[in-house]
Amino acid sequence: MAETSTTVPITAVTDGYFAMWSEPDPARRQAIIAATWSEDATYVDPMFTADGYPGLDALVRGVHERFPGHRFTLVGPVDTHHDRARWAWQFGLDGAEPMAAGVDYAELAPDGRLRAVTGFFDRVASA
Repeated sequence: MAETSTTVPITAVTDGYFAMWSEPDPARRQAIIAATWSEDATYVDPMFTADGYPGLDALVRGVHERFPGHRFTLVGPVDTHHDRARWAWQFGLDGAEPMAAGVDYAELAPDGRLRAVTGFFDRVASA
Protein backbone atom coordinates (compact mmCIF):
# COMPACT_ATOMS: atom_id res chain seq x y z
CA MET A 1 0.00 0.00 0.00
CA ALA A 2 1.51 3.31 -1.03
CA GLU A 3 1.70 6.22 1.39
CA THR A 4 1.20 9.83 0.37
CA SER A 5 3.97 12.34 1.03
CA THR A 6 1.65 14.35 3.29
CA THR A 7 1.36 14.61 7.06
CA VAL A 8 -1.39 12.01 7.59
CA PRO A 9 -0.63 8.54 6.17
CA ILE A 10 -3.25 7.20 3.78
CA THR A 11 -3.77 4.17 6.04
CA ALA A 12 -4.86 6.48 8.87
CA VAL A 13 -7.14 8.40 6.49
CA THR A 14 -8.86 5.30 5.11
CA ASP A 15 -9.13 3.78 8.61
CA GLY A 16 -10.82 7.01 9.71
CA TYR A 17 -13.06 7.04 6.65
CA PHE A 18 -14.42 3.57 7.36
CA ALA A 19 -14.59 4.25 11.11
CA MET A 20 -16.75 7.31 10.33
CA TRP A 21 -19.27 5.18 8.45
CA SER A 22 -19.33 2.57 11.23
CA GLU A 23 -19.54 4.85 14.28
CA PRO A 24 -23.07 5.16 15.73
CA ASP A 25 -22.11 7.53 18.58
CA PRO A 26 -22.48 11.13 17.32
CA ALA A 27 -19.70 12.65 19.45
CA ARG A 28 -17.17 9.97 18.50
CA ARG A 29 -18.25 10.14 14.85
CA GLN A 30 -17.82 13.93 14.77
CA ALA A 31 -14.31 13.58 16.23
CA ILE A 32 -13.45 11.01 13.55
CA ILE A 33 -14.77 13.32 10.83
CA ALA A 34 -12.64 16.23 12.09
CA ALA A 35 -9.53 14.04 12.21
CA THR A 36 -10.12 12.48 8.78
CA TRP A 37 -11.60 15.27 6.63
CA SER A 38 -10.55 18.84 5.83
CA GLU A 39 -12.99 21.60 6.81
CA ASP A 40 -13.94 22.18 3.14
CA ALA A 41 -14.87 18.50 2.73
CA THR A 42 -17.32 17.29 0.10
CA TYR A 43 -18.82 13.86 -0.56
CA VAL A 44 -20.90 12.78 -3.54
CA ASP A 45 -22.22 9.45 -4.82
CA PRO A 46 -25.21 8.51 -6.99
CA MET A 47 -27.61 8.81 -4.04
CA PHE A 48 -26.15 11.41 -1.65
CA THR A 49 -24.13 14.59 -1.32
CA ALA A 50 -22.62 16.21 1.75
CA ASP A 51 -20.64 19.39 2.42
CA GLY A 52 -18.54 20.08 5.50
CA TYR A 53 -18.52 18.36 8.84
CA PRO A 54 -22.25 18.84 9.60
CA GLY A 55 -23.21 17.47 6.18
CA LEU A 56 -20.99 14.40 6.57
CA ASP A 57 -22.35 13.72 10.05
CA ALA A 58 -25.96 14.04 8.84
CA LEU A 59 -25.23 11.72 5.90
CA VAL A 60 -23.78 8.99 8.12
CA ARG A 61 -26.56 9.41 10.70
CA GLY A 62 -29.12 8.89 7.92
CA VAL A 63 -27.38 5.73 6.70
CA HIS A 64 -27.40 4.35 10.28
CA GLU A 65 -31.11 5.13 10.61
CA ARG A 66 -32.00 3.52 7.29
CA PHE A 67 -29.64 0.53 7.54
CA PRO A 68 -29.10 -0.34 11.22
CA GLY A 69 -26.23 -2.74 11.82
CA HIS A 70 -24.80 -2.39 8.29
CA ARG A 71 -21.15 -1.47 7.78
CA PHE A 72 -18.85 -0.28 5.03
CA THR A 73 -15.62 -2.26 4.76
CA LEU A 74 -12.48 -1.79 2.69
CA VAL A 75 -11.93 -4.39 -0.03
CA GLY A 76 -8.33 -4.77 -1.20
CA PRO A 77 -5.51 -2.24 -1.27
CA VAL A 78 -5.70 1.55 -1.40
CA ASP A 79 -4.07 3.09 -4.49
CA THR A 80 -2.51 6.55 -4.24
CA HIS A 81 -0.57 9.02 -6.34
CA HIS A 82 -0.01 12.73 -5.93
CA ASP A 83 -3.01 14.02 -3.95
CA ARG A 84 -5.39 11.28 -5.13
CA ALA A 85 -6.51 7.94 -3.73
CA ARG A 86 -8.98 5.21 -4.59
CA TRP A 87 -10.30 2.15 -2.83
CA ALA A 88 -12.96 -0.50 -3.21
CA TRP A 89 -15.62 -1.06 -0.57
CA GLN A 90 -18.62 -3.17 0.26
CA PHE A 91 -21.67 -2.50 2.42
CA GLY A 92 -23.81 -4.92 4.36
CA LEU A 93 -24.33 -6.86 7.55
CA ASP A 94 -21.39 -8.76 9.01
CA GLY A 95 -21.38 -12.34 7.72
CA ALA A 96 -24.01 -11.70 5.04
CA GLU A 97 -23.70 -11.15 1.31
CA PRO A 98 -22.94 -7.43 0.77
CA MET A 99 -25.94 -5.45 -0.42
CA ALA A 100 -23.73 -2.95 -2.27
CA ALA A 101 -20.16 -2.57 -3.48
CA GLY A 102 -18.24 0.12 -5.29
CA VAL A 103 -15.17 2.29 -5.61
CA ASP A 104 -14.41 5.66 -4.03
CA TYR A 105 -12.06 8.24 -5.53
CA ALA A 106 -10.59 10.82 -3.19
CA GLU A 107 -8.75 14.11 -3.37
CA LEU A 108 -6.48 14.75 -0.39
CA ALA A 109 -5.90 18.11 1.27
CA PRO A 110 -2.28 19.30 1.70
CA ASP A 111 -2.21 17.84 5.23
CA GLY A 112 -3.30 14.43 3.93
CA ARG A 113 -6.89 14.48 5.16
CA LEU A 114 -9.78 13.90 2.76
CA ARG A 115 -10.92 16.98 0.85
CA ALA A 116 -13.35 15.32 -1.56
CA VAL A 117 -14.67 11.81 -2.08
CA THR A 118 -16.67 10.67 -5.09
CA GLY A 119 -18.30 7.26 -4.78
CA PHE A 120 -19.36 4.94 -7.58
CA PHE A 121 -21.56 1.87 -7.18
CA ASP A 122 -20.48 -1.32 -8.93
CA ARG A 123 -23.24 -3.44 -7.51
CA VAL A 124 -26.44 -2.75 -5.57
CA ALA A 125 -28.80 -5.54 -4.46
CA SER A 126 -32.36 -5.18 -5.70
CA ALA A 127 -34.90 -4.20 -3.08
